[in-house]
Amino acid sequence: MDESVCEEVRLEDNILQAEDFVRLRIETGFAEIPVEHARKALQNGLVNVSALYRGELVGMGRLVGDGAMYWYLQEIIVVPQFQGKGIGRMIVNHLVEYARVNSASGKFTTIGGVSAKGKEPFYEKMGFEIISNGILKMIEIC
Repeated sequence: MDESVCEEVRLEDNILQAEDFVRLRIETGFAEIPVEHARKALQNGLVNVSALYRGELVGMGRLVGDGAMYWYLQEIIVVPQFQGKGIGRMIVNHLVEYARVNSASGKFTTIGGVSAKGKEPFYEKMGFEIISNGILKMIEIC
């Protein structure tokens, strides 16, 4: 599989099922959570995005927060065999754009999150500042 796999990846909002959320977490080394917790997290989040390659779920990301001033990236996950192909970047860019479009114009908004250990350079390349307790990006809304 080469890096052109991104050309075949489709992003879809709010189709992620709780069982798939749990499965992706386990496949990538995140702690297992009960399906009911996953279901409630998906219901209470602002938006979730699924990355589909030829119809197969290969990644996901969530955006939580107040939907106005503060946005937080959660569980930016790409299954191991699809990592390093630009899918994580697609997911983050999609969620950042969602926050930009849904923030009030003429103001700054903050997008934060917690990076998995060792993944900080991924976020840094995307314009996030690495801070002591996570990542942070300020964007101006025009």
